[in-house]
Amino acid sequence: MKKKIISLLMCLMLPLSALTACAPGNAQNSGADTTAGATTTTVADSKSGAVKEPKYIFLFVGDGMSHVQINAAQVYRGNNTEGEVTTKSLNFTQFPEAGVATTHDATSFCPDSASTATSLSTGVKTHSGVIGMEKDKKTVVPNISEKLKAKGKKIGIVSTVTINHATPAAFYSHVASRNDYYDIAMQMAESGFDYFGGGSISQATGKNKDQADAYGVLESKGYKVIKTKEEIEALNSFSGKVYAMSPVLQDSGAMPYSLDAKSDGVSFADFVKKGIDVLDNENGFFMMAESGKIDWAGHANDALSGISDVLGLDEAVQVAVDFANKHPDETLILVTGDHETGGMTIGYAATGYDTAFSILNNQKLSYVAFDEMIGKMKEEKTNMTMADVMPVITENFGLIAPTDAAAKDESKKAFVLTDYEYKKLENAFAESMKAEDKRSSDDEAMLLYGGYDPLSVTLTHIINNKAGIGWTSYAHTGTPVPVYAYGAGAELFGGSYDNTDIYKKLAELTGI
Repeated sequence: MKKKIISLLMCLMLPLSALTACAPGNAQNSGADTTAGATTTTVADSKSGAVKEPKYIFLFVGDGMSHVQINAAQVYRGNNTEGEVTTKSLNFTQFPEAGVATTHDATSFCPDSASTATSLSTGVKTHSGVIGMEKDKKTVVPNISEKLKAKGKKIGIVSTVTINHATPAAFYSHVASRNDYYDIAMQMAESGFDYFGGGSISQATGKNKDQADAYGVLESKGYKVIKTKEEIEALNSFSGKVYAMSPVLQDSGAMPYSLDAKSDGVSFADFVKKGIDVLDNENGFFMMAESGKIDWAGHANDALSGISDVLGLDEAVQVAVDFANKHPDETLILVTGDHETGGMTIGYAATGYDTAFSILNNQKLSYVAFDEMIGKMKEEKTNMTMADVMPVITENFGLIAPTDAAAKDESKKAFVLTDYEYKKLENAFAESMKAEDKRSSDDEAMLLYGGYDPLSVTLTHIINNKAGIGWTSYAHTGTPVPVYAYGAGAELFGGSYDNTDIYKKLAELTGI
């Protein structure tokens, strides 16, 4: 009787729109979206009983992702028509619990991925650049993956960037420097974890290319190293220990940006789905899945590439939600960021209170793919001019030179470069045509280009600004990050806390 009274009181505390969830037999529609055309995600109610240990745990990390990257994706998916402005929610923003976490590390309020991922995986603060160790850079701190593996769960690590990059590495390795890629790869092989998926191994034969090949070392430790779509699709619970590498790689051995990915490729969501197939077992599993190139796009100030990867993350989370719907009382899904990158804002000085995210639809590829395209043009024509490049810019970004005949078309007014913007583009083109070691490296050049190719970063700045998006940095910022939670134990993750508390709450839930 007492339980029924408590249950009734909890229902009375809910908003009117949520009271239907208290009706017998009704599951809470935690993904219901009241905005026009939004996708509905149906999940079971995680608040109806006492906190219980989750059997299956998904931790999704959007590297470089804070509130603004998430809302920019919702604005992009929504309606930017004057008088009808609305966002279209992502599935994880509709989870029943939401929190906010601070991200500073032991050395800075603008931390790096090594220290923040270490906070998420171990619950300790450490120096920027340090993975899985205390501030003394010597004391090893066991991480949640290792502890849950010892408890009998299977472990999966997925990342869209190189698998021995800082964030994934923090869940299986311990090094004083995140740049010790080869040592990290060796610890990956020794971990005994069950599933690795995503990008390639950075410095697989060591910094000087004189070490035993890391792929071979993994195979000697019993891992199947697979690199084709057909092999990845064939993975199942009988596959044993697996490292599944993306068949298509982009900059520095990472998976392609979602914006550049082909429909017949292997997506981030596919790697999560295959991870479930490999890891599913009677003792449960823990999977950390990182969308790492949200961060890389933020560093390069390329809004659409970042937004596209946030949407790719949303698709991967949906895979976990679909699994949770089959195991509603046993699954916990967390979605968070490690830090914010780029100081991204929805709002730009020259546009006032206006935004025009539809302009971004004209960008057809990432800054990386554009750099590759221009690089090939340079090889084919040594004395390339702005007149040679402008048609390529128009085709791939929609931007039109003020002298172009198309500039007179009223319907294309939003895409016509002002004289100021065109001059910026001309200066950037001239700088871009120089050999990299001959380019300007003074303070002004760093503020304008941030070390990226001058032409591509100027293009993304211009199209972002026209859309109403601004940037303050080419680096990380100290902005707190959101935490979204659904499932068994999700109620622990509401409120405001530090990123180390995410580990501590997981440790409490799992009894480690």
